[in-house]
Amino acid sequence: MTTEPAHYFAGTRSVARKLALQALYRWQLNDGPWQDLILEFGDAEDMPRADREYFRDLVEGVWRARAALDTQLSTWMDRKPELLDPIEHAVLLIGLYELTAKPEIPYRVAINEAVSLTKRFGATDGHKFVNAVLDKAAKAVRSHEH
Repeated sequence: MTTEPAHYFAGTRSVARKLALQALYRWQLNDGPWQDLILEFGDAEDMPRADREYFRDLVEGVWRARAALDTQLSTWMDRKPELLDPIEHAVLLIGLYELTAKPEIPYRVAINEAVSLTKRFGATDGHKFVNAVLDKAAKAVRSHEH
């Protein structure tokens, strides 16, 4: 059992999400295998502060489930996923992946992390869109938590 405090994991996972966002953004611009993304971002400046295993899980999980995630996302949006800004699209993919594949992550954490990433890297009001879409998603896929 580890002796690290809970906030340590929260911080390292936040960094992992940020790096996953960057990797998935790059992937949307230049498609390729998820393993290439892991290698490319494995030496990122922030990687020593990230939960490397969680980063890999997010990148591989989103890469493998993208079609299904996009199908789900399209039910909660007024536009097709391929028309989204690449940052917002990557954030939504990560957020929905956490909502569907990571039941140990509270839905509010998944949404808050996605909104924070969008505020930091996305368009001016993109976080409002991301929040609205992931809130609808959470009500559908995590109804037991509401």
